Amino acid sequence: MDFSEKLKSTYEPNRLAVKLNAKGEQFVMKGHPWVFSNNIIKIKDNAKSGDLAIIFGKNKNKVIGLGLYDANSPIRIKMLHHGFEKEEINQAFFHNKIEGAFAKRYKLLQTNTNSYRLLFGENDGFPGLIADVYDTVLVVKIYSEIWLPYLESIVPSLQQVSEAKTVVVRLSRSLEQSNMHNLMNGEVVFGTLENEVVEFVEHHVKFSANVIKGHKTGYFLDHRANRKQVGEWSKGKTVLDVFSYAGGFSVHALYNGAKSVTSLDISKQALEIAVENGKLNDYSGEHNIIAGDAFEELQRLIDNKVTFDVVVIDPPSFAKQASEIELAKKKYAQLAELGEKLTAKKGLLVLASCSSRVTAQAFFDINQQVLSSVKRSYTIKLKTYHDIDHPVAFEEGAYLKCGYYQF
Repeated sequence: MDFSEKLKSTYEPNRLAVKLNAKGEQFVMKGHPWVFSNNIIKIKDNAKSGDLAIIFGKNKNKVIGLGLYDANSPIRIKMLHHGFEKEEINQAFFHNKIEGAFAKRYKLLQTNTNSYRLLFGENDGFPGLIADVYDTVLVVKIYSEIWLPYLESIVPSLQQVSEAKTVVVRLSRSLEQSNMHNLMNGEVVFGTLENEVVEFVEHHVKFSANVIKGHKTGYFLDHRANRKQVGEWSKGKTVLDVFSYAGGFSVHALYNGAKSVTSLDISKQALEIAVENGKLNDYSGEHNIIAGDAFEELQRLIDNKVTFDVVVIDPPSFAKQASEIELAKKKYAQLAELGEKLTAKKGLLVLASCSSRVTAQAFFDINQQVLSSVKRSYTIKLKTYHDIDHPVAFEEGAYLKCGYYQF
């Protein structure tokens, strides 16, 4: 059960001395994980992705931080270590960071849950690297070439700390084309995988994830706490789960005794998974599905005067870049309007956003403006942010927010 030889990179990284301008230096001193290309004053011409950047301060040539050079991104250096104390970037360095990350998740693993995010990119000191655990299967998703020379050190530590029996490596699209590795996307690099669909438990509720072909690492773990909460408030209720994907909210609602649940998603395949995930648990309610564009289907339900006791709207990120922020805000307002019309008397409307570019304050303000313009009184029952396996270490690392509006 040795680790695959394939983790060996085809590139041996160099060390780079780097000087930054005042703004870049300020970012590093404040512990920010990103250094942009326009903050760099001096660096070797032949720098390659994965090279270790040693950042010198203006004053007396002191080292103020260490990072990995990324030739393919405007975020040219992804930081690993901040401050003046000496640090060697080696297997022990990564292992300590992974143990620290695991310790933060410890409390979650004392609940009846065996799926969690072990590494959350920058927020755990691994920019462009995600590691999710589904029962005994660890899925490592790599988004940047910078990590390829270090996988040999990192992946065995991840396996050891998580005690995973199987390790799968997933590559982002751009990485599949890289010539710095010999990996295939979805390759099993440790142990064996009997079935690409892996069953796991989330607060007593059973789910499955396709760890080879599913989105990201196979499932979206980030809304776990909200799914549990919605489930607890769904007993005996009719529930609508919009942008349901694999049925996270739907299945928790069914498990907790919802009378009927409707999962709505544009992907028929995702809805089939949602139905299958439901069947992994005992439930007596009805599970209905609607395949189609959310905005159109919600309007159709309104036209047919259908309402639900609980409406959950959790769309994908609408603002992948700065130019999309205004349009994203309009879409959130539109969804709040549609959601309100579909929420029954004394019902609960749950609105979520995973766009990091739309701040929590802006998102909650939009919802408040829309809901306050309707002649219905409501209270904000709850506002939630990140679960403990998605810690936030810097401002841009925060993306998840969710508001519960009780009419």
